[in-house]
Amino acid sequence: MTKNLDYEGLKSIADNYDLFYIDLWGVVHNGINLHKQAIRVLEELEKMEKKFVLLTNAPRPTSIVTRQLEKMGMKKILRDHVFTSGQAALLFLTKNYRKKFFFHIGPPKDFDLFNDFKEFKQNEIKKSEYLLCSGLFENHFEDLSYYKNLLEQHTNKKMICTNPDLIVDKGDTRELCAGSVAMVFEKMGGEVVYFGKPHQEVYDLSIDNNNKKILAIGDNLNTDIKGANLLNYDSLLISNGIHRNEIKIEGIQKVSKEYEVIVNFVQSDLKW
Repeated sequence: MTKNLDYEGLKSIADNYDLFYIDLWGVVHNGINLHKQAIRVLEELEKMEKKFVLLTNAPRPTSIVTRQLEKMGMKKILRDHVFTSGQAALLFLTKNYRKKFFFHIGPPKDFDLFNDFKEFKQNEIKKSEYLLCSGLFENHFEDLSYYKNLLEQHTNKKMICTNPDLIVDKGDTRELCAGSVAMVFEKMGGEVVYFGKPHQEVYDLSIDNNNKKILAIGDNLNTDIKGANLLNYDSLLISNGIHRNEIKIEGIQKVSKEYEVIVNFVQSDLKW
């Protein structure tokens, strides 16, 4: 049974955990503004000297995301806890694909991901050795059929996906993410290597998590909560995030069953 923490707050269970994995987008901010109550949670965890990682499926290096958070007004002491799926992917690419030609699928804002080996970027997909997917093209932001047509002759190439999320809410606008393109590619028979939640590597790379009692906090059942389940962490779902309409209509028990996940705790918004 999922326990609701709306009245007791996170403070009622914080002492039970050594380490917190906390999602950024949908929990700490909405893509535009920071959530003040969530920031207070981070500050309280800092006071308690609890370990926490602001673990995000952002397909860019950690330094780029911390810069964005600085613009939003987040203090450096909190920004220092950020780790991105893009950073995990970059470590892998630098080690294994450093001098291989690639075709990038995603917007120009993600170019920081491959700055160190940009000379291997190919403008023609047929000349590439692998596919690097960080999102959708700006002029094809909604039509997944475009990507099916683009990729159908290239399913023999491996795709590196730097953001497993299918969708994200930016303010009041819902947008597709790299995971949606990767899903199209997989359905066509292509092989995808994912970096980000719910896959274990991003958790392990972000911090020493050995022998820790862990709580994972997020708004996405497919990534934040499924990742917690796969790694035997406890989970806290923020219900006003991605799944808010489903939960409002059907309730948390039915929705979590539909997604085949276990949700230990739920809060409308992250609050202390």
